[in-house]
Amino acid sequence: MKNIVILISGRGSNMEALIAARDAGRLPVNIAAVISNRPDARGLETAARAGITAHFVDHQAFAGREAFDAALAECIDGFAPDLVVLAGFMRILSDGFVRRYAGRLINIHPSLLPAFPGLHTHRKALEEGVRIHGCTVHFVTPTLDHGPIVIQAAVPVLDGDDEATLAARVLRQEHVVYPQAVRWFAEDRLRLEEGCVRLAAAPRAEAVLIAPEVC
Repeated sequence: MKNIVILISGRGSNMEALIAARDAGRLPVNIAAVISNRPDARGLETAARAGITAHFVDHQAFAGREAFDAALAECIDGFAPDLVVLAGFMRILSDGFVRRYAGRLINIHPSLLPAFPGLHTHRKALEEGVRIHGCTVHFVTPTLDHGPIVIQAAVPVLDGDDEATLAARVLRQEHVVYPQAVRWFAEDRLRLEEGCVRLAAAPRAEAVLIAPEVC
């Protein structure tokens, strides 16, 4: 069974979805630790209640990004993770940190990448008038919100939507696809070939919202 470490900055609703999938027997992983860059992150209490080791490495205690990333990496490595999962971790990571965990660092972003990287994705989608929006699980690279795509989920943008209603619709799909992506990794079904994700066939049929065999 693979070890994962989850990084959060706040409530960690995607962390909650991963814990729920584990508890329901749908996610065969050991959640070795949840780590936050904020000591007051609500998700740390949630993790502790679930019996998961919870730590924080306060980014404000460090002079710069590289020093914080080095301390964060030391904390992560103490749990020997096979996969590091960003679940609402609101820090831009240094190139060195990203390369340290290349191929075993994933993120979920609330848009259909490459559209709308960065913040305020739902506002941007509404301003641009798109009719389809969604979320993306991807391997992390040094370029912000850009990396090999594992899975995406699409939702309609409805007349009358505002940022809150659209965000809620996307978030429901985030809670579906993130556990699925982590499960594929845990089952050794994901591999990277020349910057593209390949997914091995499942032993049984399963629904995929958008298949990741696209470069």
